[in-house]
Amino acid sequence: MIRLLCLALFCLALANNAYTAEHIQIHASPGDNVTLPCRLNRETSLSFGVMGNRIKWTKLEGAFNEVDVLVSMGFHKIKYGRFQNHAHLLEADENDASLIINNIELDDFGTYKCEVMNGMDENVVEVDIRMQGVVFPYSPRVGRYNLNFHDAEKACLDQDAVVATFEQLYQAWKGGLDWCNAGWLSDGTVQYPINKPREPCGGRRNGAGLRSYGRRDKSNSRFDVFCYTSGFTGQVFFVDQKLTYNEAVQACQNDGGELAKTGHMFAAWKLHGYDRCDAGWLSDGSVRYPISRPRMKCSPTEAAVRFIGFPDKKHKLYGAYCYKAQ
Repeated sequence: MIRLLCLALFCLALANNAYTAEHIQIHASPGDNVTLPCRLNRETSLSFGVMGNRIKWTKLEGAFNEVDVLVSMGFHKIKYGRFQNHAHLLEADENDASLIINNIELDDFGTYKCEVMNGMDENVVEVDIRMQGVVFPYSPRVGRYNLNFHDAEKACLDQDAVVATFEQLYQAWKGGLDWCNAGWLSDGTVQYPINKPREPCGGRRNGAGLRSYGRRDKSNSRFDVFCYTSGFTGQVFFVDQKLTYNEAVQACQNDGGELAKTGHMFAAWKLHGYDRCDAGWLSDGSVRYPISRPRMKCSPTEAAVRFIGFPDKKHKLYGAYCYKAQ
C-alpha cells in the first residue's frame, strides 16, 4: 500500500508540474535494442533521501494520450502492459534514468517522455524513435501506374533503394506520409498511405490509414511503387548553374561525384534535413528539390521533396544535385 501510494503521489506531482522538455531523435530498425537517454541534472543538494530518484516513462499516443511504460521510485519499479518483458532502466549511475527497449517492434516506434525528479531537481526529456531510412513513392518518366512488380523492383534498385515492406510503409504513414497513388510493396500487395482523408483518395468518410488493393498479379498489374532507402555515407551537394541533363552529369563528375539518385535526395532530406529551394536534375532525368523548412515560394505548407517532373533533357533550366560517396 505504501509503495502504491508513493508511486501515485509521484505521478500526481509530475502531472501537475509544468515543464519544458528536451527533445531527442534516434533512428532504429525493427529488431534493434535501443537506449532512450534521460538523466537527472542535479542543481541542489536537497533530495528525498533513501527513496532515490522518481522516474516515469510514458509513450505519447496522439495529442493528449500518454501510455504508461515504467514507473520507478528507488528499489520499487512497475512496468506496464507489453513493456513488462520488453523494457528496463539502464541505471548506469545514480542520475541515469535511460530506458532500454529490447527487440523493438513496429508499435514501439514513436515518441516517449521521461520525467525524473529528486527533491528540487527535475528533468523532462522527449525521445522520438524513428525507423532508420525513408520510404518514398516513385513513378517512372512514362507516368503513373506503369510498373509491374518486377519493373518496380528494378526502379527502386536504380534509385539506390529497394521495394518497401508493409512495416516500413506503415511507419512512414505514422510519421505523416500522405500519398494518393497506389504502389507496390515487397509482399506483392498494392497500398497507399492517407493521413488526410479526401474524396479522390478513398473518400472522406474512411478514416486515415493504409488503403489496400490486396495482392495483385506481379506480371500484368501496373501501379507505382513505394521504395525504401536506409541512407548513405556520402554527401549530396548542389551545382548552382543552368544546365542541360548531360551538362549536369558532367558537372557532378568534374566535382568527383555523380548525378544523385532519387533515393539519395530523399535520404538527404529526411535523415539529414537537407533544404534547398533550387530545382535540380537527378540521375533518372527528373527534376526535384528538398524542403525541410516550409516557406513561401518553396513549399509553403509542408516539408517535402518537391517534384517538378521529367522535362526535356535538352532544356538548360536547372542546376544539378550531385552525390559523392565517402
